[in-house]
Amino acid sequence: MNAVELYNWTPALRVMAMGLLLALGPLCWVWLRHRQNDLAGRRRALVLLTLFLTFDLVLFGAFTRLTDSGLGCPDWPGCYGSVTPMGAEAHIDAAQTAMPTGPVTHGKAWIEMIHRYLATAVGVLILTLAVSSWTSAFKRDANAQPAWPTFTLVWVCMQGAFGAWTVTLKLLPAIVTLHLLGGLGLLALLCTQAVRSRTPSRTPLRTPLSPTLRASLLCVTVLVWMQITLGGWVSTNYAVLACQGIAQCNAQWWPQWDGLGFEVWRELGHTASGEILPFSALVSIHVVHRVMAMVVAVAVLGLAWRLKAAQVLVRQAHYLQLLIALQVLTGLSNVVLGWPLLAAVMHTGGAAGLVVVLTWALTASQRISDSFHVRAPSVVGRIDTRPLA
Repeated sequence: MNAVELYNWTPALRVMAMGLLLALGPLCWVWLRHRQNDLAGRRRALVLLTLFLTFDLVLFGAFTRLTDSGLGCPDWPGCYGSVTPMGAEAHIDAAQTAMPTGPVTHGKAWIEMIHRYLATAVGVLILTLAVSSWTSAFKRDANAQPAWPTFTLVWVCMQGAFGAWTVTLKLLPAIVTLHLLGGLGLLALLCTQAVRSRTPSRTPLRTPLSPTLRASLLCVTVLVWMQITLGGWVSTNYAVLACQGIAQCNAQWWPQWDGLGFEVWRELGHTASGEILPFSALVSIHVVHRVMAMVVAVAVLGLAWRLKAAQVLVRQAHYLQLLIALQVLTGLSNVVLGWPLLAAVMHTGGAAGLVVVLTWALTASQRISDSFHVRAPSVVGRIDTRPLA
């Protein structure tokens, strides 16, 4: 494979222009569809649309990783110094001839670059949200809340940096996992803004929860994030197929433990000392994720049951039940069917859905003790029951 500079900033402006061009479509749609609304209404519509497109970006990122396209263009931000793979055909041909099933092929290069274009477009939309919020804040609009869009803009810039490191550090498992978590964190930030933008900031309409129920919601959210981290670690270490069988793993109820798989800073397929990572380490990674999955499934279903029993956040409780069913189905399909691409992408989508729904529930609720100064009928009467979208 021909040597290539890991960072080549020559095509950077052209890649950003491509992202801007893609972002113009959603921006124009929001402007035309909501031209009768005020700036706050258009901004809320843009938040929701950006949330939807970011969810799609997370799915396409999973597709990029699962098709081994993460190094389809081995430099950043362009492809062999070009803004598209069309300008790098000679380099790609040489790499593909040397390794026909290697990381660099024409198809993988296009998948990787499309992912970068989409990520840049989302960045443009988030930048627009930040500028719009600060414009409203300077006009003394109490509902602008520029801190959230500004923090989201900083977050997406950091996410872009992790995307670059994913390429330049050759799919280092820790960096790839953090890149996945960063994408889901971006979803959480946008979901928070979408919920907060539904009502004026001075009179938030939030569902009161008992202290124990609110604590349960927080604990389940933490558990889900832990499980997603483990799932990312399984995927980035290619440990999905390390266990054969559903109830047992390779005909064992509890395989021998090998902690080498949980050494965080190491190259893909190697230990921290540079030796080849043993198969037993991959088995241990898989087993931990599988055991944690059962704990999280019980916790999420228990939370959903408690929410429905208390007649609060019922819509979110239904979504949690459906998403857990999806995660169990796709998780089993990954093992039984040999990690099919559709099931694997849907498994990531289910994890992203859990993040969105739990963030929605947290943002739309508060401890009931915080509302004691308000009469109960008034509180119940002001609950906002509109759907997120």
